[in-house]
Amino acid sequence: MPAANKNQKKKKTFSPHEHTVQLQSEMPVSRSAEQLAWQHAGLSFRNITALAPMVRVGTLPMRLLALDYGADVVYCEELIDIKMAQCQRIVNDVLETVDFVAPDERVMFRTCEREKDRVVFQMGTADPDRALTVAQLVEQDVAAIDVNMGCPKEYSTKGGMGAALLSNPDKIEAILKKLVMGVSVPVTCKIRILPSLEETVSLVQRIEKTGVAAVAVHGRFKDERPRHPVHCDYIQAVAQAVSIPVIANGGSLDLVKTNSDIEKFRKATGTSSVMLARAAMWNPSVFCNQGPLPVEKVMEEYIKYAIRYDNHAFNTKYCLCQMLRDKVESPLGKQVQAAQTNAEISEAYGLQTFYQEIQQDLQAKMAALQSSNQPNKPVIDGDVTTMAVKFERRDYPPQITPKMFLLEWSRKEKFQQPQYETAQRSQDRAFQSTVTVANKKYRSSLWEKSKKFAEQASAIVCLRVLGVPEGRIGEEDSGLVCKRKREGKPNSCSEEGRSKKLHVDILQEAEAPGPTVEMNGDEQNPATPPKQAETSREALS
Repeated sequence: MPAANKNQKKKKTFSPHEHTVQLQSEMPVSRSAEQLAWQHAGLSFRNITALAPMVRVGTLPMRLLALDYGADVVYCEELIDIKMAQCQRIVNDVLETVDFVAPDERVMFRTCEREKDRVVFQMGTADPDRALTVAQLVEQDVAAIDVNMGCPKEYSTKGGMGAALLSNPDKIEAILKKLVMGVSVPVTCKIRILPSLEETVSLVQRIEKTGVAAVAVHGRFKDERPRHPVHCDYIQAVAQAVSIPVIANGGSLDLVKTNSDIEKFRKATGTSSVMLARAAMWNPSVFCNQGPLPVEKVMEEYIKYAIRYDNHAFNTKYCLCQMLRDKVESPLGKQVQAAQTNAEISEAYGLQTFYQEIQQDLQAKMAALQSSNQPNKPVIDGDVTTMAVKFERRDYPPQITPKMFLLEWSRKEKFQQPQYETAQRSQDRAFQSTVTVANKKYRSSLWEKSKKFAEQASAIVCLRVLGVPEGRIGEEDSGLVCKRKREGKPNSCSEEGRSKKLHVDILQEAEAPGPTVEMNGDEQNPATPPKQAETSREALS
């Protein structure tokens, strides 16, 4: 098949922050699994230099820095499908990023507009359906999807992922075909070489037939490590055997120490493209035509991105220690190792003023957004009133929940006890609950990590629609729940002659399980918690 990028524009050299993605000329679209190369206009993997996927290294600051210095394409660190499938996509207006946030509120993947056409999302997976779920979750925010089939580490292989897939070509084919047919961006994979040249070539030819846009080949066997020499002959044989771009990887120690070495590695392997891991981890300015540049300056630029995008301090520290290398025990290295926050890291590099300016800017953005946010308005979905609400345990006193308030209010108004019906989504095991009060139904449009949290969220929706207090910290005492209970004291209050036993019943009923059903559903975007709606009991009539 002729090269897919024969009409590709001539590559230019841009100054930092001005790189633009190379696009293939538009060709007729064919979505059959037998296609030999990606036919959509999109990211080209031919004649590129890429930042390789590296665990704990390939986060947003490093990716942006690599782009600054001349990388054409950047891969994120391997992210496991099971964890990513549980994430919610959240637009972070303060940082101007898109965040994929886990149920425990950890940001698993953060990206921004600047890298949107250049970043490849790499996942660890051993399940075609779960792989597609994750790919569809992120595809609108990335340039391509990659499957890790080369990592030899136990955390990857023990789940049948990474290099473990190399011994299961049927599963490789199933995963890649599922992705190629199911997403609108290019799909690629990264492998290691097999014990024989014939096996390696045969596998890559089979991979090519799934319709992937490119394949990256790490020129070492599964049991080999960086100290072993890279097998350029294997990579070269693969490049000669297929029509899709082959990306050579594994030359950082032996062949690539400066920018000029990149072309030597490309010629030694006969490949279209080159992917750098450790050479870029030690100094990402290796992508620069004059690189590498002094690492001290590079580290400062890295820290600025880490501060600007609120990177986790321990991740920032880890990447800096990789760049320090043999200087990690120097006075500066020890100061970096001792740092616990990005503020302390910035102090070690004399960037306190920059840190303070960025923090002030981010706080100003947050304040402006909070003042301009309109209350989250209820939406009628059939016979259910919905709002985009999440239950945040930290927003309520330890002994108080919205369900307790809703139960107390229902009793006060002589309504039947609220009834909860909870559904569980099969794709990520998330929960969504609907509460019925006075024959009216209320539900949060957001999915929760547990059945209890889903029920609490539905109770919040009901309370806010009705204009009833929900028990949040700082909320004026409504009298719905007695003071002793709010303070967690063991004795009951005497309001309306209720006994201690009655209050125990209330606590039990507040956490009582409701029916659960299995269902499928789409991911929803969370919103800022709404202000209390000014409604009254008439809403129930």
